[in-house]
Amino acid sequence: MKRYFPLVFAALVLAGCEVVPPAPTERIEVIDRGDAQPEAREAERDATSSRAKREVAYPEAEYAKLEKHGSAAVSGRLTLSGRAVPNAGVSVAPVTSYSAEAAEKALAGVAVEPADPRAREYTHTTRTDGNGYFRVSDLPAGEFYVSGAGPDPQTGKPRVVIRQISLGNGQHREITLSR
Repeated sequence: MKRYFPLVFAALVLAGCEVVPPAPTERIEVIDRGDAQPEAREAERDATSSRAKREVAYPEAEYAKLEKHGSAAVSGRLTLSGRAVPNAGVSVAPVTSYSAEAAEKALAGVAVEPADPRAREYTHTTRTDGNGYFRVSDLPAGEFYVSGAGPDPQTGKPRVVIRQISLGNGQHREITLSR
């Protein structure tokens, strides 16, 4: 079960998130806040669970405008602390108002409730190979968060890296997810 945690975590985090409105240029968000503001994190968590409640409702109309599949692809490598992360989860989710909240909290080290199953239908997932490389195809054109999650080789703590990209029809993008 432990070996699937990073993939499940990344998929649930990004199944419909947006940190900032889409910009015409590529945007990289890598924030490591460590143990700063523990009181704020605790306040966000539900008293009955270890996950923060979602504050943004699933936006049906926004997702209705999105395609689930297409001809684009993204590939790259996930590294943490300068080392490749083998067998780590990688997710590609459309940038939406729903995904913003989860991505922002994930970067702050806060786990949120699982995403609505309807949002997960738009999220594509894979795992890195033994050298940290990944490839996700069958993507539609649009703005996406590419997220990698796995244990930091130096500390053993789970880490999330999120990068925002734009894809055109049939386009293939090579990226690096590193922290």
